[in-house]
Amino acid sequence: MPYPIENKLVVAVSSNALFDLEKEDQIFNEEGIEVYRKFQYENKDKTLEKGLAFPFIKRFLNINKVYEKEQPVEVVLLSKNSPETGLRIFNSIRSHNLDISRAAFTSGKSPFNYIPVYNISLFLSTNEIDVLNAIEANFGAGRIIKTKIKDGDDDQELRVAFDFDGVIADDQAEKVFKESGQLGMFHNHETEHVSEPHNPGPLADFFKKLSILQDLETKKEVEIKGYKKILKTAIITARNAPSHERALNTLKEWGITVDEMFLLGGVDKKRVLEILKPHLFLDDQLTHLNPELENIPLVHIPFGIANKLK
Repeated sequence: MPYPIENKLVVAVSSNALFDLEKEDQIFNEEGIEVYRKFQYENKDKTLEKGLAFPFIKRFLNINKVYEKEQPVEVVLLSKNSPETGLRIFNSIRSHNLDISRAAFTSGKSPFNYIPVYNISLFLSTNEIDVLNAIEANFGAGRIIKTKIKDGDDDQELRVAFDFDGVIADDQAEKVFKESGQLGMFHNHETEHVSEPHNPGPLADFFKKLSILQDLETKKEVEIKGYKKILKTAIITARNAPSHERALNTLKEWGITVDEMFLLGGVDKKRVLEILKPHLFLDDQLTHLNPELENIPLVHIPFGIANKLK
């Protein structure tokens, strides 16, 4: 009988996000599919190096080691490889001791249509088109931007940071600011609608389910003396007072708590990120995702008005 994946928080990752496949992609693009297939088969037992999403995926799966009975999370591989060329991917998964057993190999086609099959809340990929397809189909997805990532085994805590507008919430309020160009009108709008919760954004489902795990962590910290939490969530937003109140009311309405929240009011988000060092930072605006940041996987959520106005 199949294990009920509906009860899990499921993240999907592309093979290019999980592992470093730059050399293999170059072979595919320059020499074609047959040379690529031959290369992958001949190197099927050669373990691939860690990719941009690896630090997050490893720590995300570690949640199951703490909650062995519940096994609350799962990672699914969504790959445009064929099943044959995907053999090396799964051999590398086994070599890196990652507990990943489910996969979809689509032989070159965008895999986003299969997101609901696996109850996926977040799909991480390096492919912009695949992510755009997923977002336009109302699925939670993000494109990992290339940065310098060095994973340290001494740091076992999983830290996930989110922008608010256009990520957790929709872009309704952001539209007011973008279309008017006036910060005052944005604050007035949010003050007038302070008691109205925001509509969910593209990653609301992922954020809510992660918050449930965060609550379990807080409970465990209280019950077990000396327990060190393995999960931290944070919101890093350009909002400040008075627009913060509607955001906080939205979280309360959704029954969500967050470990840390930064109301920056225009201060560069880089200042917080360099201290927090999240294993994912998810934002809808590329201007907030500085590729010069090291050891921080930056994820672009191509959603809403921030990605339509030039």
